[in-house]
Amino acid sequence: DARAKLRQNNREGKERLRLASIQEDQALYQERHESSLAIRNTNEANAESRRKSFAFRNGDARRIRQLHAEMEREEMQAQHESYELKWAGERDAEEYKKQLARERRESLELRNANGRRIREHESNMMRDEQHNEHESYELKW
Repeated sequence: DARAKLRQNNREGKERLRLASIQEDQALYQERHESSLAIRNTNEANAESRRKSFAFRNGDARRIRQLHAEMEREEMQAQHESYELKWAGERDAEEYKKQLARERRESLELRNANGRRIREHESNMMRDEQHNEHESYELKW
């Protein structure tokens, strides 16, 4: 019966080895499963972090674009106002030149009229003087 005991021990040993192997395999599968879950959770957390980062950067980019658009709009408005002032200045300068030309014409007309009056007056005085001189000569003779 010693042989039967040995066979029994051998079977029980093999069974224990098989059970140990199964337990090791289960432990390996369990570790793989937990590792897979941890990797999946990490990947999901990373993806969520990237989404939040993209959303944050998109919000920043939108604010920056709006800021740039506002600055460009203000610059265009300032440039438009500058052109308006320039054009108004040019119009004022043209009006001023026209006014100066008009005043110069009027001044020339006045001086011309004064000169004509003075020449007529001198001419009249000369004629009167010649007439008086002539009469004086006639009376003298």
